[in-house]
Amino acid sequence: MSVFSDLVGPVTGLLDKFVEDKDQKNALAHEISTMAERHSQEQMLAQLEVNKAEAASSSIFVSGWRPATGWVCVLGMAGNFIVTPFANFVLALLEVQVFIPLVPLDTMLPVLLGMLGLGGLRTLEKAKGVHRTK
Repeated sequence: MSVFSDLVGPVTGLLDKFVEDKDQKNALAHEISTMAERHSQEQMLAQLEVNKAEAASSSIFVSGWRPATGWVCVLGMAGNFIVTPFANFVLALLEVQVFIPLVPLDTMLPVLLGMLGLGGLRTLEKAKGVHRTK
C-alpha cells in the first residue's frame, strides 16, 4: 500500500501539467488516491479466502498449524506467568533451595504477536523501502 501512497502526490501533481479540464483532473486525482485503498482491500480479501481454504481442510497439517502454534504460545505464557512463579512460591514456602528460572520469551512473543495481528514490522519495512522482493 505504501508504494501507491507514495506515488499519489507526484502523479496528481503531473495531472496539472497534462490535463486541462478541471472536472476530469479531479476525477483522475480521486481515482488515483483511492487506488491504494482498493489494492489493500483486494489483498485482504484474497488472504481471507486462503485462510478459509486452510481452515476447511481435513488435513491436520493444513488446518491445524495455526491452532497448534496458538496453543504452544498459550502454554508458554501460562508456564512463564502462572506455573513457574507459583512453583517458585511453593518451593520458597517449603524452604527448598531450588529456583525455577523463567523461560525467555524472545522467540515466542513475535510469533504470538504476529498471530494476533500486532506485528507491524513487515509494514514498516515496506514503508521504509527496505523489504526484499523475490
